[in-house]
Amino acid sequence: MARLINFLLKAAAFGVLLTLVAVIAVYFLASQSLPTYDKEVALPGVTAPVEIVRDNANVPHIFGSFGASDEDVYFGLGYAHAQDRLWQMTVLRRTAQGRLSEVFGARTLESDNLMRRLDIYRLAQQSVAVQSAGTQAALRAYSAGVNARLLEINEHALGRGAPEMFLFPAPVAPWQPADSLALLKLLAVQSSTQMQNEILRTRTSLALQDPDRLRDILPDAPGNGISVLPEYSDLFPSLKQFSNAASPQPSTWPLPERGFSSASNAWAAAPKRSATGGTLLANDPHNTLTAPSAWYLARLELATGGVIGATLPGIPAVLSGRSDELGWGITASYLDDQDLYIEELNPENTEEYKTPIGFASFRTRRAIINVKDATPVTSTLRWTENGPVLPGGMFNLSSITPPGHVVSLAWTALTPKDTSMTAAIDLMRSQNVNQAITAAEAFVAPSFNLVLADQTQIAMKTIGAVPQRSSRHQSKGRLPTPGWRRENRWQGRAPYAANPIFRNPRGGILGNTNNKLVERPFPNHISYDWGDSQRIHRWQRLMQTREVHTRDSFIEAQQDTVSFAARTLLPLIGADLWFTGEAAPQGTPERKRQTALNLLAQWNGEMNEHLPEPLIYAAWVRALQNRLIEDDIGPLSNAFAHVDPLFIERVFRDIDGASAWCDIRQSALIESCSDISRLALDDAILWIDETYGGTLESLRWGDAHQANHIHEAMGRIPVLRYFVNIRQSTSGGDNTLQRGLTSGRGSAPFTNTHASGYRGVYDFADPDGSVFVTSTGQSGHFLSRYYDDLSQLWRRGEYIPMSLDENLARAASVGVTRILPR
Repeated sequence: MARLINFLLKAAAFGVLLTLVAVIAVYFLASQSLPTYDKEVALPGVTAPVEIVRDNANVPHIFGSFGASDEDVYFGLGYAHAQDRLWQMTVLRRTAQGRLSEVFGARTLESDNLMRRLDIYRLAQQSVAVQSAGTQAALRAYSAGVNARLLEINEHALGRGAPEMFLFPAPVAPWQPADSLALLKLLAVQSSTQMQNEILRTRTSLALQDPDRLRDILPDAPGNGISVLPEYSDLFPSLKQFSNAASPQPSTWPLPERGFSSASNAWAAAPKRSATGGTLLANDPHNTLTAPSAWYLARLELATGGVIGATLPGIPAVLSGRSDELGWGITASYLDDQDLYIEELNPENTEEYKTPIGFASFRTRRAIINVKDATPVTSTLRWTENGPVLPGGMFNLSSITPPGHVVSLAWTALTPKDTSMTAAIDLMRSQNVNQAITAAEAFVAPSFNLVLADQTQIAMKTIGAVPQRSSRHQSKGRLPTPGWRRENRWQGRAPYAANPIFRNPRGGILGNTNNKLVERPFPNHISYDWGDSQRIHRWQRLMQTREVHTRDSFIEAQQDTVSFAARTLLPLIGADLWFTGEAAPQGTPERKRQTALNLLAQWNGEMNEHLPEPLIYAAWVRALQNRLIEDDIGPLSNAFAHVDPLFIERVFRDIDGASAWCDIRQSALIESCSDISRLALDDAILWIDETYGGTLESLRWGDAHQANHIHEAMGRIPVLRYFVNIRQSTSGGDNTLQRGLTSGRGSAPFTNTHASGYRGVYDFADPDGSVFVTSTGQSGHFLSRYYDDLSQLWRRGEYIPMSLDENLARAASVGVTRILPR
């Protein structure tokens, strides 16, 4: 027995030793790819010395020495991107190319199949030639910087460049200009949802017995659109005399520092609405939360001056940021830039489809997708004159496609003459609002609302190609239409001058929260499907409750967590329930309902992570929407993952008979909206009890609304996921300015999955007092201290300085990389 125990002890010790050796080996291999920031290195591709000064947040400030050109600075950006985000860049490139399955196997086949059919990488290759000469030079230099880092990794055996490369080994091809253009097109893929809107509208219209109810469940945004605010004194006449006084002089005291696809916020204030007399601009683009963040902070010292802000690794441009003279921010415009077409096949020859002048042959190409550990998949890609043909298995297209037909997609991004990169590069070099608006004309896709501020002006312009539709279009672009009818086909691009523009409004403030911008008759409508209809109301209130704003008041608005939707809906859905219940014993469902209603009756709608009320409210309206729509549209109700406040409001205000949704068709009784509201509240309380337990008063919204920054490759691997994923309790919700869009599905429907990956506030009275932050950190290497160092600042609503002062960057630097020509 003693010998057995002795043997087991030795075996256990040996096992522990082996585990320790394995951990050390893994750590050693992974740490080899950690970049060294303080060094001097000679590399090919640069014509003069370049310095990359990393400030204390690891933001690279890239300077060319005397004799260096802008191309050398772009080289430095490519090198810095590859130092910190090489894995992310290669995965994004493979995504655009439709080659993920070579690395990840069959699980990414659907993505590869779609990307091959959209053909965005081939279109990107063709678009290189249409860029301006300066942009082509910038793309070549940026590519050379990335490739110089790849050369350095190979020459010095730097752990393959990223720890993920050991788990998912695959050759890394040299970076090319087309790769950057493809990533910008990939951003367009991730930004537009008009195709999905058309499909859902079609499927819902087919499922509904009463066609009039379609306008309830998929309502149009009401009103004429909001983009500028009125004169403050028009709202508060008693203050007119004060507002007509001279603008206050800029303050000399330093302002205190303070730290969602498509979605975003951006707003600007003119000097007369600024406490310091300088323009202000705030921007926070929203995207799917990932680790690392999609955004990367950088500063470029170009011949036209310094530029600092948010870049996307792989793209040599600051997409949201500022120079000394100009600030710019972006929001998703929700432009209707996609149309689906039903294409009729020739019954005598299915290789042909119907056109306005007869049958024509599809343009076809064979595609082979190599799949790791599996047989390659071969498919035939087809295009019509309208665009690529999508198979019926994608997006449930088969459910809306008649026999003998296929579906094709028209989309502004699917052009070989996409000059969006030239527009992005020229925008960085612009010195004022007027130049920026002119530069943005070359932008094709994705479409943005570009919010601008220079020293004296503010403006907002919708940029991106707007399809020119015929006024006789059968569905006005809202439903798939016959592709062979001439009136349904696009007629080119609408004039850039027709894109909405708002410049120097009399009220001094403009902005966008993905809300409806304008009310125009078709075909000049811009869109029928806008983004969030709720945040804009809270923004209006915050902007107009004070006459002048500061950098801090703009930050306050970015961080605001009050839900206008909750304040609107609770009085409606609880109208017949407040304080009407009879006394009920402790622990009974009736008592819990009373407790929930009492809590909500005293709540101000703030989606604070420490409060129970946001969770009760969110669970209630989610259960309510499910009860309202399940019996009418059946399994299709799963497609409505998020609560639409406009739908709930229409139902409970009985707009155009919308209260018909409250009656359950399958029951003999005729239920009222109060009945359904009460049942939904009971559903919510039961779900909360089963999921969280305890008392309602002890709930925390932040426990349900955790921000999940998931590593896209290793985030679901056991053990590793605990090292690479970032989870945080967060405030906010679907309809707050500090937006934290919930997942809406599964056992954790309120997980925060889509939020502001970048926040920036630019103050032109004190430009170096401007601030910015990203949702994780600069590095994509999970062993780096810069992997998640910004995430806690982001969670707490804090920022880091956004300064173009070279001395400040050098004084607090964590390393200086000096690149010399080889």
